[in-house]
Amino acid sequence: MPVPAYRRVLLKLSGEALMGTRSYGIDPVVADQIASEVAEVSRLGIELAVVIGGGNIFRGLAASAKGMDRATADNMGMLATVMNSLALSDALERHGNDTRVLTAIEMRTVAEPFIRRRAIRHLTKGRVVLFAAGTGNPYFTTDTAAALRAMEIRADVIMKATKVDGIFTADPVTDPTATKIDRLTHLEVLERQLQVMDATAISLCMDNKLPILVFNLLTPGNVRRAVMGEHVGSVVTG
Repeated sequence: MPVPAYRRVLLKLSGEALMGTRSYGIDPVVADQIASEVAEVSRLGIELAVVIGGGNIFRGLAASAKGMDRATADNMGMLATVMNSLALSDALERHGNDTRVLTAIEMRTVAEPFIRRRAIRHLTKGRVVLFAAGTGNPYFTTDTAAALRAMEIRADVIMKATKVDGIFTADPVTDPTATKIDRLTHLEVLERQLQVMDATAISLCMDNKLPILVFNLLTPGNVRRAVMGEHVGSVVTG
């Protein structure tokens, strides 16, 4: 039986991934489909953590651009990630996974507070851990939260699931001349201003030599292929 390429993985999902074809909110059918793929990976014995955004419910940066206080808007966005994490946790539980939602903003009746050693303990017990509420601080994106949490739990890789097949020279949805880049360094991502993750997240990964794998979530089986080390999407390395 093939051996997975990674022992511990942090999967970064956008909040929009849960919308499906809707313009807002959470599509339970889509959440179930994502949970099915994540559950399959978990059954391979891989220790799996998830960070999910909140853009399908509330985007702090967009609200602050319309006059809302940035810190307030970002706090609301972090609460949206808690809702998404709970939804995905519920879907994973229905697929037979034990899960834990750990939040950077304390809300003990809803989720556990984030404690690094507790998170690692859950992972070693085979539970899927969902990190919610970003870093708990305004002005930081869930990309940065994903990079931070990945380093705190000593993940082998960040797997960023997107709607395209990897990293391109431009947005392939709007630019038909965009070409795919199979492999590049963190520094090249920063220098070329490619929209892989925000600059803070990329810098954190570069400083700590943490690879990033960018792949298409919409292709069935891609999550499993990625963790098994098959050539899927694009890789950012040191």
